[in-house]
Amino acid sequence: MYIIIGLGNPSKEYDKTRHNVGWDAIEQIASDNNIPLDFVKFKAICGKGYIGREKVVLAKPMTYMNLSGESVKEIQSFYKVPLENIIIIFDDISLNVGQVRIRKQGTAGGHNGIKSIINHLDTKEFSRIKIGIGDKPAGWDLADYVLSRFRPEEQELINEALSLSSKACKTIVEEGIDDAMNQYNKKNTN
Repeated sequence: MYIIIGLGNPSKEYDKTRHNVGWDAIEQIASDNNIPLDFVKFKAICGKGYIGREKVVLAKPMTYMNLSGESVKEIQSFYKVPLENIIIIFDDISLNVGQVRIRKQGTAGGHNGIKSIINHLDTKEFSRIKIGIGDKPAGWDLADYVLSRFRPEEQELINEALSLSSKACKTIVEEGIDDAMNQYNKKNTN
C-alpha cells in the first residue's frame, strides 16, 4: 500500500494558487486512476483505490500548509505503511515553472509544509515529488508569490507537470522510486 499526499491550503481563496499544486496533482492522479476523493478523515480529503495492482490512499490535508504533518502522521499511523511508501507532492520555488523532480528524501528546503511533516514523522526519509513554481520575482513578498495564481503562459507548463507527476507516481508504485527518478528527473529541461 502507498499513501500519496498533495500539499495545499483549504478554502476557495487558495484554489489553483502556486502553493496548491500538490492538491492539483492529487486531483490529476485521482482522475487518471479513477479514484474518487470521497471521504474526509485524518484532517484530509481522501480517496482509496488502486494504481495498477497496488492499493493507494490519496489525500489532500485540510490543516493548512504549515500544519500538514498532523494529517500525514494520522494517515501513516492508521495505515501503518512503511515510510518509503509515502509520497508527498508539493510546490518548489527553486525549480523552474513546470519542472518536476523526484527525491527519496531530503531537507525541508525552507518549505513549511515539509518542515511540519519532518517534525511529525520524525524523519526526512519519505519520497517526494516537487513541482516547480519558479522563484519569486524581485520585489515580491514570498508569501504573496506562492499564494498567487499562474500566469496564462505558465498554465500549460503546470498542466504538463501535473500529468507528469501522475505518471511518476504510477512508476514509483509499480516499479520503484529509483526507476521513477531515472525516467523523470532527466526529462526536466524547461
